[in-house]
Amino acid sequence: MINALGIPQHLLLLGGTSDIALAIAEAYAGRSPGLHVTLAARPGPRRDAAVVRLDALGCRTDAVDFEATETATHSRVVGGISTDIDIAVVAFGLLGDPETAWTDIDVARELAEVNYVGAVTTGVALGARIRAQGHGVVVALSSVAGERPRRSNFVYGSTKAGMDAFYTGLGEAVRELGGRVLVVRPGFVRSSMTEGLDAAPLATTPEAVAEAVVDAVRDGKEQIWVPGTMRIVMSGLRHVPRSIFRRLPI
Repeated sequence: MINALGIPQHLLLLGGTSDIALAIAEAYAGRSPGLHVTLAARPGPRRDAAVVRLDALGCRTDAVDFEATETATHSRVVGGISTDIDIAVVAFGLLGDPETAWTDIDVARELAEVNYVGAVTTGVALGARIRAQGHGVVVALSSVAGERPRRSNFVYGSTKAGMDAFYTGLGEAVRELGGRVLVVRPGFVRSSMTEGLDAAPLATTPEAVAEAVVDAVRDGKEQIWVPGTMRIVMSGLRHVPRSIFRRLPI
């Protein structure tokens, strides 16, 4: 169970080699000696390195195989975890090349399958887990890109818009079951996913996102933007006429 300070005993990272997911685990590890972490990701050197990294912080780390596109396995993966899941972080996703994404059917399909379809089937499995446990928090890593998709990355933005809508609705559905969903909408995050890209205004870091998540879970929030000023920016951009929006340098 999560204690009064919002600290879990057991943390599940879906997409456990994500920079943000690992930063969240590290933030909790600093507050909870002996934190149990289940790291669900593809087997390989990156997952092995993540286990070593978390174990070095004093975590009790398990690794389980997880593939976002293998949707038929998601219920088995989530349901097969033997101890109660206090917080589950849905952190997997693809950014992709924005121009290839709208001109190559296979690339577009992969983005949709990972960022939306896989996120939905995972969310259904987590909802069933909350129903069985009677408690649990889901942290869904969305993006401000889904609030108003731009020409520069509209395929990615559309997948995040769908993912965001699903988890917002899931939060309403699991409230009566004792669960909660926190939808996290970061702006540009300096991470391995965005390496080589020019940082957008109000760029942030995995560590800053992690601290915002820890605070939001403790405070019982359902939606956050990182940095917080991004909420004001996006509120304004949603109402900018399209003819002007398309000319903005964002």
